Amino acid sequence: MSLLAEMNQRALHFGVPLSVHLDVTYRCNERCVHCYLDHDDHGEMTTAEIKDVLTQLSEAGSFLLTISGGEVFMRRDLFEILEYARGLLFNVKLKTNGVMIREREAKRLREIGVEQIQISIYSHRPEVHDAITKLPGSLKRTIDAIRFLRAQGLKVTIANVLMSENFADYAGVIALAKNLGASYTVDPTITPKIDGDRSILRLNIEESDLRQVFRDPALVDDVEKFCAPPPPPGEDVMEGYPCSAGHTSCYISPYGDVYPCVAFPLPSGNLRQQTFLDIWHGSAELKQVRSIRAKDLTTCSSCAHVGSCSRCPGLAYFEGSMYGPSSADCQKSFQRTGIPSANMLRSGQGQRSASGPLIQIQPMDHSVPMVVSSWEQNNLTA
Repeated sequence: MSLLAEMNQRALHFGVPLSVHLDVTYRCNERCVHCYLDHDDHGEMTTAEIKDVLTQLSEAGSFLLTISGGEVFMRRDLFEILEYARGLLFNVKLKTNGVMIREREAKRLREIGVEQIQISIYSHRPEVHDAITKLPGSLKRTIDAIRFLRAQGLKVTIANVLMSENFADYAGVIALAKNLGASYTVDPTITPKIDGDRSILRLNIEESDLRQVFRDPALVDDVEKFCAPPPPPGEDVMEGYPCSAGHTSCYISPYGDVYPCVAFPLPSGNLRQQTFLDIWHGSAELKQVRSIRAKDLTTCSSCAHVGSCSRCPGLAYFEGSMYGPSSADCQKSFQRTGIPSANMLRSGQGQRSASGPLIQIQPMDHSVPMVVSSWEQNNLTA
């Protein structure tokens, strides 16, 4: 067992929020067509408030800290926040578009000891990437930033959200990542806006394109390995937890709102009104999330994919119930294996693929929730 998996098991056993995603702002210098955030500032936490939150998280036992936005460099106090977090010995991952990073900023991030920087690139072609970000010249500036960061020896991951506008370009982004010495991760799912607006789901890729994602050797290490249909779920799977959200991880907004996950906007408390530990241990919403087992899921508990599906409870929540299915994840399971989910069969959707099963991702061990967020659980990595 890896050290991280052992840490996660202990965190689960003792109820420790090992992994926390903190957005320090929703403001951004880009206006990405698929973004789920409201970019106006409705009263962000001050530097002092964020430092207090970080202290509380440290005392609660948190270790893995993702600092994100919006665009994090829109905050002038970002380096002060990062320094404080590292002083508390957090392992820090930073998410940014990189547009505001120059040599000085890259050097400072290395000096502070940021573990990893994740930067979004949507295409290797400026006309496609810049059309998605709505910021002319953004691709060049982002690539320059990655070069500055790599020159400092920092780990960089290029994150690529696939949508109808850029699906044809993901191979080019993979090649770009290799050229820059960066790792690559892809997410084929567009999520609703944080206020529940589902209009941006129109940007999702076609079913045939999703099938290609799960059949592409550039994205899946061993295609043949994943060709079997899903195994029947055992008792351990049915008693397991559907997700790490609210168990070993949570999300905090720039306004101090606490949620189970960035992709699961169930309001569970506010840090301007309560302490973090009061929310973590006492929130009725978090207790409800923690009470859910796979056997409690409506429809999904009777599905052949229950032990292997990457079902996101946040996406299910957007669809009406955290106990229900996530249509996006049903599609993923179908396109991986050619076998329709129970939800698809119930609604009259999906026929077994004429070519038989496609790909089945290895069953996740639901008895030990993943440390990463639900959003990241859905990612494929090259």
